[in-house]
Amino acid sequence: MNRLPLLVFALCMLMLSSIAHAEKADQDKPIILEAEKVSVNDVQQIYDLKGQVLLIKGTIVVTGEDGHIQVDPEGYELVDVKGSSDTTASFRQRREGPADEFMQGRGSQVTYNAKTEVLTITGDASLKRSLNMQMLDQLQGWKIEYDDIKERYRVTPPVNAKPEDLPLARAILSPRRKATLEK
Repeated sequence: MNRLPLLVFALCMLMLSSIAHAEKADQDKPIILEAEKVSVNDVQQIYDLKGQVLLIKGTIVVTGEDGHIQVDPEGYELVDVKGSSDTTASFRQRREGPADEFMQGRGSQVTYNAKTEVLTITGDASLKRSLNMQMLDQLQGWKIEYDDIKERYRVTPPVNAKPEDLPLARAILSPRRKATLEK
């Protein structure tokens, strides 16, 4: 009987720790590529895509106009997709956990390193974290980096930014405790 509170605590901690990370099942899913032109180098594991790029891997969806994917010897992808003058590049991924939590972003360029689980969005970048269609976090800036393992955001201005251009970065962040408890 005295083990029950310990078991409940352990289960709650397990649930909370899995909520915070990207969908782990994505690692084992095949890559689906669509574009107007696709060039495949199977020996070097390099894929180049031109025109209306759509990449799907599990819950990850990346779109843009020009894409480059390289797979390392361990099987991890480095995805680099650029938008055009008319469209932006975009990224969306479901996060691990019991509820519908998503990270989604847009910018001139989207880079995702599946090995390090770091997402970088540049050029009028925006990134949102939502839970059950409710926005929790929202970031805007020239460059946004999101480290999913460490759960860290970084918004940086362009190199040639001037003080009169401020604010160059903006973040709206929900309290973690409240967001976690409302699930």
